[in-house]
Amino acid sequence: MASEQSTSRSADLELGRFLHARRTQTRPEQVGLTVGTGLRRTPGLRREELATLAGISIDYYVRLERGKETRPSPAVLDALARALRLDDAEHQHLRELAALAARYAAEPAPPAGRIVRPHLKLILETMRPNPAYIVSRSMDLLAWNPGGLALYAGLADWPATQRNLARYLFLHPTARTLFPDWDHQVRGCVARLRALAGTDPDASDLTGLVGELLLKSPDFAKLWERYEVAGRKKTHKTFHHPQVGVLTLSGQSMHLEDTPGQRFGVYTADPNTPDHDAMLLLDVASPESGEQAASQTEQKQRRQP
Repeated sequence: MASEQSTSRSADLELGRFLHARRTQTRPEQVGLTVGTGLRRTPGLRREELATLAGISIDYYVRLERGKETRPSPAVLDALARALRLDDAEHQHLRELAALAARYAAEPAPPAGRIVRPHLKLILETMRPNPAYIVSRSMDLLAWNPGGLALYAGLADWPATQRNLARYLFLHPTARTLFPDWDHQVRGCVARLRALAGTDPDASDLTGLVGELLLKSPDFAKLWERYEVAGRKKTHKTFHHPQVGVLTLSGQSMHLEDTPGQRFGVYTADPNTPDHDAMLLLDVASPESGEQAASQTEQKQRRQP
């Protein structure tokens, strides 16, 4: 019972945190308000300004932001979304937070799976030389082919249990030089984690990772405070790789069926291009390629009479 009350209270507060973050990051001129000459002590919109724009009372909005009102109607949510100029992803996140706070969520999400089924590992191998991997919802690297691991230069130096793409982006010294658009990459990363944590605030697989990054990375802490939930993904990603040079690959990510929380990621390049040549070299030069070849040779020798 105590655990359920704690979860409910976390959901109540998360709705208020999201509204506060979006309010303080929305400038008056963005929503058509004229800013006077006096000094504004409040960053972004004042509570009363947002309440007026949304057509609700200031008292009601304050209660929403403080987590004391947990059942806003769909009309109120839509009015707040319009007033704050939320995009579709942010608007949906607002609805999900309100549903969670009001206990309208239909069923709890299934537990995040970490065991990768054998046939999925086989698929990873058949994708070679295209770098491919499977990650958990909190971006733990669960399975990979040689290029999928080698693409993130230096990640193989970490123990398998520590290989997490968010941890890599913020804490590995190579990440900032690997990605020429590192700032864009980390904003999208934090947005995905923020959206997930907002609808499942007490999930142990997220709280541990977020706590570590808040403690160790000021950049992560600053982005986390902004509460952005709509990361912008690029279909093409450029890597300044220390082993194979610069390569630009097309990326694709997809949910896996019947495997809660797991995503399959793969990168490709057009044949007969420098990017494809670099990708081939990355696959062959990966330490895991040699390990797998040795293992396959050993298995063949064991099968021989």
